Parts: sequence; structure tokens; C-alpha cells
Amino acid sequence: MKGIVHHAVYDTLADWETGHATAHLRNGSYQREPGAYEVVTVGLTTDPVVTIGGLRITPDLALDQLSPAGSALLILPGATLWDAGGELAPFARKAREFLEAGVPVAAICGATAGLAREGLLNEREHTSGVVQYLEAQEGYTGAKRYLDQDAVLDGDLITAGPTEPVAFAREIFRRLDIYRPEVLDAWFRLFARSDPSAYEVLMAA
Repeated sequence: MKGIVHHAVYDTLADWETGHATAHLRNGSYQREPGAYEVVTVGLTTDPVVTIGGLRITPDLALDQLSPAGSALLILPGATLWDAGGELAPFARKAREFLEAGVPVAAICGATAGLAREGLLNEREHTSGVVQYLEAQEGYTGAKRYLDQDAVLDGDLITAGPTEPVAFAREIFRRLDIYRPEVLDAWFRLFARSDPSAYEVLMAA
């Protein structure tokens, strides 16, 4: 195993946003080196949560048990709870802890709003659904660093909007450096654009 990727889970989690990333990290196909990542789920507690699609997930560990030490990455998916108050704020604070320790954080959709409120986007290049969504968040002053792109990697921070799960995965793979550049390009072309020419590149890998 190459290491552990921690995946936050909470009620109303947006099922579709992280599946490409976790499946291909865990599968290990096409990667530079043999092996795969273990995906460990993290909840506020270890009580089961229910995703927006109705899937029930029992977290592997509680948030207060999570440390950047021994983690390769923290993934924060979107959820309607990010816009419903401060219940998920502890995950944003944990993201700060990870970034300060030099461990990457990947946030998509509503999780970007949580990071905005925590002040983590003000000095880093980032994206989301639209900049106006972030401008509505208290504590956000980072509009000058907002990029209108499918996904953005700035150092240890990866961000994406809700319609870009494949680009989100691409930037996670880029940050973890698990694919050679031509393989990463082919992977994205196949899964984002159904480009048949990418298939041969992946099979050769």
C-alpha cells in the first residue's frame, strides 16, 4: 500500500463528486508504481451517515482521531450541510491543520465554502461553482485568487466545483504524482471526454 487517503463523510454528502478519485486511487491501475492507496472514511463521529443519494456509510474513524501524520490526503466532498450552518466547520478546521502540516487537502462543491469561511482560500488560487458563491461566505476575501477553471491545484490545495468530479480527480492524481503526465492526460480524456484514442495509452501503461 502507498498510504492512506482520508475521505470525510457526513449526512447529505454528494455521492457523485469523489467516486472517480477514490476508485482509481484504490484500484492502482495505470500508476507509476505498483500498489494502491487505502481509503479511510472519517465522520464527525463513528455514527452512520446518509448521503444525498440515500447510501448509508459507517465512518472508519471519528474526526478527533484524525491527524495529518500518516495521511497522504484529506478529501472533503460537497454536502448541503456545508450551506446549512456550522455543523461541518470542524472539517474546515481540520483542513487548516492538514495544510499547515504540508499534507494536501482536496475540496469540492460546498466544501470550498467551508474552506472560504475558514479563510483558507484568501491567499491561494482556487475555484468553486461560481465566485459569487464564495463571495457570500463570511471571512472570504480571496476573489482576486479565484480562477474560472474546472479544477485548481495550488500547492497542497485542490478545489473544484460540483460539476467537475473528473477534473477534481485529475488534480488529486497530479498532486500525488501517481501517473506519468501522458497517462494522466489520457485518463482525463477518456473519463471526461470519452476520447477513444486515450484507451490505447492507458492499456500501454
